[in-house]
Amino acid sequence: MKYAQIRKFDVTNGPKVRTTLFVSGCTHNCPQCFNKDQQSFEYGEFWTEEVEEQFLSYVKSPNVHGVSILGGEPMQQLMDDSLLKLLTRIKEETNKEIWLWSGYTYEEIISNPKRKEILEQVDVLIDGPFKAEMKNLSLKYRGSENQRIIDVKKSLKEKKVVLINVI
Repeated sequence: MKYAQIRKFDVTNGPKVRTTLFVSGCTHNCPQCFNKDQQSFEYGEFWTEEVEEQFLSYVKSPNVHGVSILGGEPMQQLMDDSLLKLLTRIKEETNKEIWLWSGYTYEEIISNPKRKEILEQVDVLIDGPFKAEMKNLSLKYRGSENQRIIDVKKSLKEKKVVLINVI
């Protein structure tokens, strides 16, 4: 896996202070994508054990409330188990909340066993592709009205999408 950026303390992508990872690579090619450079799977740096340890040290800070995973496209990081391993370690070592943004819908993600395995480590999913014609700058944590903020744990348990109302 390659990554484009790490933010040690991020207050933009999710509630409170978070540590954020932007992965590289996305084939959705949404019009007006705000991370065009990160669409290339060759963009950025290789994810290594050293980078993972540094990232986890950020997450373990008492100032950090949770983790945000964006891209690129996190659900296209199937070339190896780097992302799954990271999310599993975050849960095991910190139990901090994980938010993940994906251009895939929840339904598409759970229909793919490898993507579902990643999703099972996530607490909140912002799903769906960015649609320029549905762009709404007043939305919190998402760019277009088709995107949903989903409580993953409740959705998996209840076998239906359970939305989170973010004001």
